[in-house]
Amino acid sequence: MQFHQVVVGAHPGDAITQAALAARDLLRQVGPSEVFGYHVHPDMADEVFKLRRLDSYRGRDARDDIIMYHASIGEPAVHEFILGRPERLVIVYHNISPPAPYTTYDPPLAGLLEAGRKDLAELKDRVTLALADSAFNAAELAALGYRDVRVSPLIIDPAALHGVEPDDETAEHLRNNIRGPVVLFVGQILPHKRPELLIQAFHVLSTYLVPEANLVLAGHLRIPRFAGAIRAEIQELGLRRAWLTGSVSTGALRSIYERADVFATASDHEGFCVPLIEAMSFNLPVVARATTAIPETVGDAGVLIEADDGPTVMAEALAEVLTNAPLRSELVERGRTRLGEFDPDRARTALLENLLSVA
Repeated sequence: MQFHQVVVGAHPGDAITQAALAARDLLRQVGPSEVFGYHVHPDMADEVFKLRRLDSYRGRDARDDIIMYHASIGEPAVHEFILGRPERLVIVYHNISPPAPYTTYDPPLAGLLEAGRKDLAELKDRVTLALADSAFNAAELAALGYRDVRVSPLIIDPAALHGVEPDDETAEHLRNNIRGPVVLFVGQILPHKRPELLIQAFHVLSTYLVPEANLVLAGHLRIPRFAGAIRAEIQELGLRRAWLTGSVSTGALRSIYERADVFATASDHEGFCVPLIEAMSFNLPVVARATTAIPETVGDAGVLIEADDGPTVMAEALAEVLTNAPLRSELVERGRTRLGEFDPDRARTALLENLLSVA
């Protein structure tokens, strides 16, 4: 029996790509396992193969094999490919962002997100098993009519990030150019993650509450038009202590986490949010909006503000965490405890048991 995986896109540092590779390493303990993608970044070519190569890995009787499809966006070619495969299908649902916030900045991407939600509904009668990385995502699958839906946590091993060498250039830049506490966001700079709301909160924070504070937004600037709007807002507000890094290496990301004082996200929609776990592993307290799966991921290890709270409330929460030493210590300790709930070995065991139950 073979266990192969399909992703729409494979990119360095991408959470879904990393989840697929972690699952591949586990599944190789029980049989042949590779990862295949439709869009594969050149840097990932040795780890993720082009989708068309899957046929050359087919077993003696493909109906005995399993394909795990990581669903996160629509792609007509991948959808048709999946529907036409003889293998049993296990869907791994990472959530699909709502398309509405993207219509202004990238209409084709908004279309793919809309298509992804339609494809998800169409696949429900094709799958043998549906796995979701959070109860929030599982509930969405159940609402669509999926029958056998199980929560299978992501295999997240922060030790891998802690094990890379820090990037000396990044560390030196942070030492020489950034003074004062650092508010950090890690993730792609995308409309549904609401970086503009975080920037507005930072404007209040640095103007009225903690003038020496800095904001670092570390992540891929995927949509040029949206990235331009974010840069323009930073400039219009005169935020000289706000930094957009763009894509960073794992070494640079480690250096940035080590320099930060608090992790913040204003996201509207998350199916899990891996950077929250990474932040806890670096002993960073968390401030976040209580939207979608974020409360489920954070638990009691952060300060959660209401979804409809504005930038002033977020700024006040950030100021409290930055200036209240007992609160910081309590949140850091809770974060250490919370990390135990996402033990990678426990996640590996859950994934393997779920897959072998339908093998």
